[in-house]
Amino acid sequence: MIRKKSRREESLDHAELARLLPAPGDPHLSLDRHLLLEEHLMSEIQPAAPAPAPSRRPARRVLLIGVPVTAAALAGAFAFTALTGSGGSGPAAATPPPVEAPVVRIEPGSTAQLASTVEHIAAAASARKTPEPGPGQYIYIKSKVSYLVVSHTDADESKALVQPLHIREVWNSPDGKQGWLDEPGYKPKGGITLDSDVESSLGGPSYDYLKTLPTDPDALLKKIYKETKGQGNSPDQEAFATVGDLLVEQLAPAKLNAALYRAAAKIPGVVVVDHAQDAAGREGIALAHVDQKSGDRAEWIFDRKTYAYLGSRAVQVKQAYGIKPGTVIQSTAVLERAVVDAQKQRPGAQGTRA
Repeated sequence: MIRKKSRREESLDHAELARLLPAPGDPHLSLDRHLLLEEHLMSEIQPAAPAPAPSRRPARRVLLIGVPVTAAALAGAFAFTALTGSGGSGPAAATPPPVEAPVVRIEPGSTAQLASTVEHIAAAASARKTPEPGPGQYIYIKSKVSYLVVSHTDADESKALVQPLHIREVWNSPDGKQGWLDEPGYKPKGGITLDSDVESSLGGPSYDYLKTLPTDPDALLKKIYKETKGQGNSPDQEAFATVGDLLVEQLAPAKLNAALYRAAAKIPGVVVVDHAQDAAGREGIALAHVDQKSGDRAEWIFDRKTYAYLGSRAVQVKQAYGIKPGTVIQSTAVLERAVVDAQKQRPGAQGTRA
């Protein structure tokens, strides 16, 4: 699942964008997808005003989607990224060139074992000891990730390109006010600050905010639907995506984790996929939901024996926006989750693993 991105507030040079891109064809893009495409292309191809504070979580969906991108425009975007880095300021190593997205066999999902699988997952989450970060400490998450770059190019409409698998490390204070992101090749060398004065919410939760959420699954799901109304491609899809976002780069109290899984099981369309693989190559069982508009299935992957959360995957199950079925457009794996005593500190003698 790829994360929400704020829309640019300043006006875009539409004439320049039109010169770089071919005339759009069918199917027509929604306004949100046009804005997402314009935002990324313009920020990568030409120097722009200072970027807003970066998101604490990776983009939920894609960087460029829905239209063929010319080879020249794609090359220009990556050449510019290699010189300036992607986000923040300061020198950065060259951004690795994209690679062809993997294609897997689409395994059908089923509701037959949904209730029992979710109960196993929730029970394991409740029993798992979760450290509580204190003042001055940071929640550390190390992941291996890959996200879609373009749905297809004018040279090959069957080929989707993704980022090579790479490491992403995030530090967040419990109150969400201080943070740091290190993503070599995609952020300036050494990383970028995630400091923010924005109030925490479901769209960008802090640990302290998560502690205030109800642990009754029905009340929790009601709150999620209410606060995400009008977002996403459908209420059910957005509810599932919101719960999934809370699993990726955050530490949640054990009771809330269990409630999130039980709430997700009540979302229409959620199924169990018996076999799924995370970005680290670990096999597991998945809870999944198909976005009927974009045609991809978001999968949360759990260890088959311990039911611990491993990572996520998004697989295209319906042809849409030039992406053929079976294409893996997103893959993540949580490698470490811990509480540490300082920003940029990695788990060790002073860290407490979750």
